[in-house]
Amino acid sequence: MGWRVPLTGNGVVAGAVGERMTTLGIIGAGNIGSNVARAALAHGYDVVISNSRGPDTLTDLVADLGDGARAGTVEDAARSGDMVVVALPLKSYRSVPADAVGDKVVIDANNYYPQRDGQIPELDDEHTTVSELLQAHLPDAKVVKAFNQIMAAQIPADGTPAGTPNRRALAIAGDDDGAKQAVAALLDDFGFDVVDAGPLAEGWRYQRDTPAYVVRQNADELRANLAAAKRYRDM
Repeated sequence: MGWRVPLTGNGVVAGAVGERMTTLGIIGAGNIGSNVARAALAHGYDVVISNSRGPDTLTDLVADLGDGARAGTVEDAARSGDMVVVALPLKSYRSVPADAVGDKVVIDANNYYPQRDGQIPELDDEHTTVSELLQAHLPDAKVVKAFNQIMAAQIPADGTPAGTPNRRALAIAGDDDGAKQAVAALLDDFGFDVVDAGPLAEGWRYQRDTPAYVVRQNADELRANLAAAKRYRDM
């Protein structure tokens, strides 16, 4: 099964294999987006962070983030990032500009919360998954699901060097192997082991209310939790 295959960093951290990524474009400046930015800056990346209200509303956040961070429009973040992180509420995923993103690697950090996002019938009947919705909206991009199963503040706080005993692990899912390698390398830089859950269609295995969701787990524990996941209809 796909979720049993571990991926670890290989030094490739770009949308195009073999290139060094230097800038992360972040669409969404809430808890997840801002903490991904903190982790990226701590590990030597630049970030362009954006929200729906415009860069003028991010002055305090950028000042707090410090050197290497700048605010931009959503289009700026999409165009400037070597890799793009989408950390908007799911109900706003259609606001991600497909033309500006192009064929880049896109990390989808979304979760479906009906009380926030409203009812989305194709998710309610489990006909598709959150990240497959984003992939359909960004047909040229290479979407990888990550960062959705960890509390925001733990993204910059819980990373440890490769080889640390009981190192925390995060899952990824995606349909492009090169994109998954790039995201795995980024997560390894941030201090996490990585377990490949398979294609985007398997991303439900670490969505909300599953055993792997917001639980601190090492790679072996994460593989077991992914394998034990049940669809909502079977819970």
